[in-house]
Amino acid sequence: MRIAKSGKELIEICKEEQITLSEYAIRTEMESKEVSRETLMTQMGATLAVMREGATLGREKEVYSLSGLIGGDAYRLQQYLNSGKSLMGNGIIKAMAMAISSSEVNGSMGKIVACPTAGSCGILPAVILTAGEQLGQSDEEMIQGLFAASAIGMIIGMNATFAGAEGGCQAECGSAAAMAAGAVVEMMGGTPEMSLDAAAIIFKNVLGLVCDPVAGLVEIPCAKRNVSGAINALSTADMVMAGVNSKIPFDDALSAMYKVGLGLPEELRETALGGVAITPTGKALKEKVFGKTDN
Repeated sequence: MRIAKSGKELIEICKEEQITLSEYAIRTEMESKEVSRETLMTQMGATLAVMREGATLGREKEVYSLSGLIGGDAYRLQQYLNSGKSLMGNGIIKAMAMAISSSEVNGSMGKIVACPTAGSCGILPAVILTAGEQLGQSDEEMIQGLFAASAIGMIIGMNATFAGAEGGCQAECGSAAAMAAGAVVEMMGGTPEMSLDAAAIIFKNVLGLVCDPVAGLVEIPCAKRNVSGAINALSTADMVMAGVNSKIPFDDALSAMYKVGLGLPEELRETALGGVAITPTGKALKEKVFGKTDN
């Protein structure tokens, strides 16, 4: 199968072959790795299981990072959900709790799936699991969603970056949300073009988002950015399924994200030398974790 090098080519191939994004990703993996479909499905099933565990653990008990900077928020959100007093409804609050749970598990050195990075590990699981539950889908259907996300991820990786050190948080949480939104659109019956519209909208919404980890740890403000990324993905999927498209195509939006990322000053690209990391509170938290430093 021809390998797509852009979003435009990806849509063209899917139209020519009359296949979905997930099917494109599966066929590509089968050919490149010379493995069977059954093997790929089993492997992705194992990935889904790890995602579900990470998205659940912090909701069942308070999980704290080794630094102590974050923890217990997923449990608080779950308790709030159980109270029945939420403004936005059960599905959204559950997605929020799932997203932050994975981030807390990551900070505690637990097992997560870096999708596409550890810093953005909560977005895709929260979105896929929430959408799957809301749509009444099986694990196999959610696995298809993960493959759809990977098809979008392949194009991002070829043409831009996932690294906060290179492109800011827009490249980490932005890419994760773009992949997740596109996956949910497919899960809801949308076309590959609609999925890429969703991904494009995500990038436009987070353009310029900086990477400014307090104390250099993937905890503050990263965990809560996973929450916003998950909600951004779910709301954008609904927007696209309602018939809203992106006036700026995916390839242009991706190119803009990459160029903006490269244009960010060093202080705003994972160095912990800018943004909230150097606020008085950010500095105090760093000192709390590492003790007094010369910086």
